[in-house]
Amino acid sequence: MKIPSPHFRSNALRIDTPSGDLWLSAAKAAYCPTERALFVADVHLGKALSFRSLGVPVPPGTTAATLARLARLLTEFDVKTLFVLGDLLHGPAVRNSSVIEQLAQWRHERPTLELVLIRGNHDDRAGDPPPHCGIEVLDEGLSVGPWVLRHHPSNEKSGFSLCGHLHPCYRLNGRVDSVRLPAFWFRDHSAVLPAFGDFTGGMQPEMSVGDRIYITDGEQVYGVPQRGGVAA
Repeated sequence: MKIPSPHFRSNALRIDTPSGDLWLSAAKAAYCPTERALFVADVHLGKALSFRSLGVPVPPGTTAATLARLARLLTEFDVKTLFVLGDLLHGPAVRNSSVIEQLAQWRHERPTLELVLIRGNHDDRAGDPPPHCGIEVLDEGLSVGPWVLRHHPSNEKSGFSLCGHLHPCYRLNGRVDSVRLPAFWFRDHSAVLPAFGDFTGGMQPEMSVGDRIYITDGEQVYGVPQRGGVAA
């Protein structure tokens, strides 16, 4: 079985969970070697386009950049199935746009890849991707090996859930400035992945005792030290 390449190990972190090991990628994805499964959440293809359609001046090109990052991950991991944990498309404005054709072309270039979307709240509004995109679309609760795949975080204790929706981030404070970085938020029975899309924003999790936070600066993944059982 192929495992992450030596190059990729330098910017990914292996995490032990109650259900097995996950590799956390600096590119805001998680990988399970035993299932050959790559997990991303909250891709939000077409969000910039949706904003431009409302007159908000945001730059183009985010769809191409996001799909290129996904393509790089597929070369660095041995991936059989790519699972999107909700919000692949941002909204209805995307459906009759070049975003769909870019996605379809990206999919056409990878015919052996299995691609599964777990519906999120934005997918409910945008509708399922057209059939020619070659994406299987399912509701929350799919079991993949030891993992239960959801979009919305859940307190369900039967299995370990991989989720999205919250776009977790973590604020690092310096002497004169601060920065928010995308974060993986691990709880007792679940992990919330950072938003994979570039134009998505984020929220600081309300940490409980025993929670773990791992942040990415795009180059490496780092664990956040804890004080009194809660991330500092």
